[in-house]
Amino acid sequence: MLNCTMDETEKIKVTLTKTVTYLRNAWGKINPEVVLICGSGWGEISEIFPNSLSINYSEIPGFSSTTVEGHEGILSLCEINQKQILLFQGRRHLYEGEGWDPIRFPVLLAHELGIQNLLLTNAAGGINPDFQVGDLMIVEDHINFMDSNPLIGASLNPKIPRFPDQTEVYDNTLRQRLQEIAKKNDLPFVKGTYLGLSGPAFETPAEINAFRVLGADAVGMSTIPEAMIGNGLGMKVLAVSCISNLAAGISEEKLSHQDVKQAAQIALPKMKAFFSAFLRDLLA
Repeated sequence: MLNCTMDETEKIKVTLTKTVTYLRNAWGKINPEVVLICGSGWGEISEIFPNSLSINYSEIPGFSSTTVEGHEGILSLCEINQKQILLFQGRRHLYEGEGWDPIRFPVLLAHELGIQNLLLTNAAGGINPDFQVGDLMIVEDHINFMDSNPLIGASLNPKIPRFPDQTEVYDNTLRQRLQEIAKKNDLPFVKGTYLGLSGPAFETPAEINAFRVLGADAVGMSTIPEAMIGNGLGMKVLAVSCISNLAAGISEEKLSHQDVKQAAQIALPKMKAFFSAFLRDLLA
């Protein structure tokens, strides 16, 4: 168990209690089985869920507004097969300068609500030379180059060990199930290792060459913190990257956030089909 002061542990618990109470007052009965955290360009996947209930992050105790274009900052309670899904349209990042707390809180909240399945999405730069823009990559493992670790410091939750095992951060059963559903529905995908950096600058060609030697297939600025916390809490974690650009040096094109968003828009129908098929099977 993590060592911590009672004040720090209680502060987290009190904030979570306030947030849960607010959401239950707003939405009534909340019993989601899955939480889906959307990265850049993924927010419009919400369109696969009709009749969702939504609240802006800025209205929810314990939350703060997103600051990055392409992250809507909306929390929705959705439903498939009469089972609930908690959907975060937009996430916070370390480069936004507010530390780990706003990044960690959505996962802690999902766990507080009893959710066991944590699904993460992101936009990533392709390092693997076989990848193409628009590919969906099922994350098999990660390399944390974020200069820090979201589990440093006081306890986030008594269930998180001081030294969490990371042999299988991304649940093999969920990964295999997603692959089977994708193949059954003729939805192409690739697999690989995701390398995470703190950002906000894109990488240099020399850095990308080094990352490729280390075994990275894609690079981004998110996902790993939430995955590490979810894994520490005993949640089943699944992550999918949309290859929104070829990383620096892989392509001669200069990189921009607008290009990332545009590529995600082009890949959106594939993203919707991917998760619609998977969630309908998972929540059957």
